[in-house]
Amino acid sequence: MLGELIPYVAPTVVLLLIIASAIKILPEYERGVVFFLGRFQGVKGPGLIIVIPGIQQIVRVDLRVITLDVPGQDVISRDNVTVRVNAVLYFRVVDPERAIIRVENYASATSQLAQTTLRSVLGKHDLDEMLAERDKMNSDIQEIIDAQTEEWGIKVVNVEIKHVDLNESMIRAIARQAEAERERRAKVIHAEGELQASRKLVEAAQVMAADSGAMQLRYLQTLSDMSTGNASTIVFPLPLDVLAAFQRGESAPPKSSEEDGATGR
Repeated sequence: MLGELIPYVAPTVVLLLIIASAIKILPEYERGVVFFLGRFQGVKGPGLIIVIPGIQQIVRVDLRVITLDVPGQDVISRDNVTVRVNAVLYFRVVDPERAIIRVENYASATSQLAQTTLRSVLGKHDLDEMLAERDKMNSDIQEIIDAQTEEWGIKVVNVEIKHVDLNESMIRAIARQAEAERERRAKVIHAEGELQASRKLVEAAQVMAADSGAMQLRYLQTLSDMSTGNASTIVFPLPLDVLAAFQRGESAPPKSSEEDGATGR
């Protein structure tokens, strides 16, 4: 009985292996690009699909967002400063057919394109723009890469510049520039404060000059402020009009001897 079944064992095993190799199960995030004798047949999945071994071939494509680390690139800015920049790129496949047929390796091609675009875009900006306007540059790089990878069925989700590395001499120069800028702002603020204070003093002097009582009150307030201290010397302010009267008296010309004689007669 067993001897009669032996000739059927080998074909049965081969048939089971063929069936097992023909059954493919694709998860929800994958699609299968199927070729029939080398010619594109269609995109299948997710779920259970049947592929005829030797006649049909299937290439799995992941539709999830892929994180691609762009290696560090030496970039010369528009103001001739050499920096090293690295970034991270997020993309996903939106058309599995074009991603497999129109480019050999879409991940490697996207990486090379990101590197060249990174150098090209950053080279058009000054160092200050690289440090201050990073969001704008991220958007520009994303638009350029997305426009070129659309032909491959790739959608660039986001581009982020991670680091902009400077050499030590440039870091020291930036620190000196920032310190000089802070000193300039401090001097400007101090000068503006002096200007505003002088204007207020002029206004106060005009008000006091218009009313003699206000001047007297100011004298009394000054004496009150001085009395609160521990100083042993008391200074009495003298009105300026009194000093002016003394100056007028001193500047009057002396009387001549003839005038004195006339007066005596």
